[in-house]
Parts: sequence; structure tokens; C-alpha cells
Amino acid sequence: MTTLATYSFLSPSVLTGPGGLRLQTSGGPELNPRFFSGDVTLPAAAASGLLVISAVAAADFRRQQTRLGLLDPVVTAGESKLRFEAFSGCTGVHARLDLLPGALDGNGFLRHGTTNIDINPPLRKALTRVREGRLHLDVGPDDVAVTTATERVVERKVPLSSAWLRGFTETQVITAGFDVRAETDRATATGFLARLPKGGGQEQLWVVPAGRGLRLTARAGAGAVGLGGAHRLQLLTPFLRYAKTLRVYGPAAGSSAVGTWELSAPGLRLSLTLSPQANRGFSGEGAALTQLAGSDGEADADLVSTLLAWDTSIDVTDLAASSGLSPDRVRAALTVLATAGRVGYDVAEAGYFHRSLPQGPGVEQLNPRLRRARRLVAEGAVTRVEQGTQVVGSSGRTYLVREVSGAMTCGCTWWEDHHGDRGPCAHVLAAGLLDGQREAPSAAASREGVAR
Repeated sequence: MTTLATYSFLSPSVLTGPGGLRLQTSGGPELNPRFFSGDVTLPAAAASGLLVISAVAAADFRRQQTRLGLLDPVVTAGESKLRFEAFSGCTGVHARLDLLPGALDGNGFLRHGTTNIDINPPLRKALTRVREGRLHLDVGPDDVAVTTATERVVERKVPLSSAWLRGFTETQVITAGFDVRAETDRATATGFLARLPKGGGQEQLWVVPAGRGLRLTARAGAGAVGLGGAHRLQLLTPFLRYAKTLRVYGPAAGSSAVGTWELSAPGLRLSLTLSPQANRGFSGEGAALTQLAGSDGEADADLVSTLLAWDTSIDVTDLAASSGLSPDRVRAALTVLATAGRVGYDVAEAGYFHRSLPQGPGVEQLNPRLRRARRLVAEGAVTRVEQGTQVVGSSGRTYLVREVSGAMTCGCTWWEDHHGDRGPCAHVLAAGLLDGQREAPSAAASREGVAR
């Protein structure tokens, strides 16, 4: 399914000073708005990174093929950075290129904003020709223009896939709290990537630090980061020539089947977050469902969204103080906003960042398990029984939902197949909804299913 979201206004109206109000309906310079207009001071490295983003958007690792005409990254301007993001066609790889202040003309930022565009063959061809010549970017709400020494290419805004919106939500929840698990230099990183298995194998591997390098192992252990579908990491190879450091991110404790791999260069960061296996997309992981099921999540999200309209930086503690919500409720609200692609998490900065994509489909439309759970509760199909367990009736069958060692389990086929690795089933969600839980669990608790 593809969702087309449209802006009601080009950007928010703002107070320009005491007694000054600038309305976006007033015309003038607002008729041709731009979020950023300036030169990239590291053109060759930036062009290489953008080509990696394009390659990720074109890849479909479930089918082992390249898609054509579906290369639509999301571009966010704000806080002196440009961020280009894309998912693979299977949503199993999330890529982001951050152009930091050292790579950009600092006078080019005009306002905060986000758009999503196509990358067509003319733009890809233009990027391959960039060496150390000119690379100028104009980013607006409806298009992105790229000007090189020899040509100018304009890419228009396109519909944003609902699978990408679900993927944004999952990666934000899964990576929140990640920290550096390993770090190595370019030479070591080059050798490591060259030794990775080629082809489309589904073998589950793990990576652990080994001195100044990285070591592959077949077993998970403390501090290990999963590398299922290791061939997907080869997407980073073209950017190696510009990188100084490879960092691997995972949760602070235990092991994780999901990892973020970041090549860092002066002024740029290029990262890939890989799902547990090549045949699994982030859009179906379900790590966010517990937070999304909070009874106050959507109302809290409206309040947090209002606060973000005036301040593009995101600090959970500050938002909690400003909104009067607890930090956990703020995180749950950010998860709801992530469902519309409006909030992301940056592992390098250990903090959230604000996108300003317009509101897309509702939470339930993008999460059928949550929609089904709410319907079960509304139909009176959930009943509390003795010993703290619950019975959920579904399609004429009864399932026992109970707590075992601090985690909820169910007797349904979904739970038997996945054992929580793909998030809670609709019956477990319904059980939680019946309890009327107001405080969302921590991000770490919500990631339990994918951190095995």
C-alpha cells in the first residue's frame, strides 16, 4: 500500500519577535520556500553517500533483485544537518546519510523541514560524475534540486510507502538506547567487509570485538551484535574510501540480533541498520506495538507534537518537564509520532531527531495487530481469570495469555512460531489493553523481542 500525504501549509506560522507574526498564507518569499540552499563542501564524499542511499532504496533482499523507479529517500533539514534516509524494498535495511556542519555551507539553512523525493537515473548519473567540483543542494517541501559543475537535476516529491512508515517506527524503538559495541579503523573495516560471506545466504552470524578488529562467530554472547544476511553490509563498500572509522552499535547489555553499522568521515556519517535476517523486514517486527497500545499514546503525541512545532530539538527530559508527562509517556508519544515518520533516533548522538513529514495514516491503520487487539477488547472477548491470567476469544477459539518469568506469553500459532521475536500477538496486546496500562514500558523492554 502507498500513502500520499499532503501539506495543508508550506511550513508552520511563526512568531518573528515581540508583536511579530509571520503567517504562511501571507505570500512574499514564502511562495518559493526552501529548507536548505547551499553548497556541499565535501562533494565527492557526499555524492558517494547519496549513491549508497540510492542503492539501498533499489535493493530487495527477499527477492535478491534490484527495483527500478522506487528510489525515494526522505530528506530532513534542521539543526545544521541534512539527513537522507531510505529503506530497502524489503524494509530489512535502513540507511541514513548525515551531512554534518563540516560538510555544508552553514549559511544555507533557512528553516526546518522534510520532504521525500525520487532518485531517477539522471540524478544517479550526475552523482557518479561528481569528483571535487561543485555540488549545490536546494531542499524544499516539494522538491530537491542538485546542481553540479555541469548540470542541474530537480527531483519532485513522491508518495511515501506505508511500509516505510512502519519501518521508521520499528527502527526508532529498536535502536533507542544503542551504544557503541565495537570500533575500528578504515583499513581493518575494509578487510572485515571483504571477508564477509557473499550471496544471499540466511546464516545467522554474530560480531564481537577482537582487539582492534572484529570477529565473526556463530554464537551469540555478551556484547555480540547480530549480522544475519551479512551480504547486505557490502552496500557500505563504495563509501569506505572516505571513511575514517567503522562503529558497530547495539544495546548496552546482552546481545542483539539487530545492529547499526556506521562509517564516519569528517563531516559525514553513513549508517545501515540491518534486520535480524535478510528475509525479515522492519515493517513487521512489532517492537513498537506495546508502546503504541498505551491508552494515552495518541493524545500524548498530539501534545508532544505541538511542543516540537516550536522546538526542533528533542530531549525526553525537557519534553517531560514542558508537557507534564512522565519520561516513559513521552517516549510512547514519540513512538506514535514515529508511526507517521515524524521522529527518528540517531545512535551516534544518542538522541531523537525531528522530521516534519505531514501526518499520514493513523496508528491502527499501520498496525493491524493493534487494530485487532482493540477490537477484541471492544467486543468483550477478553476476560480476566484467576492467577492473573487472561483468556482471549478469537475466531471461535480461546487462547490463554499468562505471565511467565516477567513476560507475557500466549498459546496462539503466532506466538508458537515466533516466541515474541516479532513483537506481541494481538491477544497479548488485548490483555494489556484490558489492564488499562497507562505507563508505557521502557524502550529496552519493548526491544526484548528483537534483542535475543
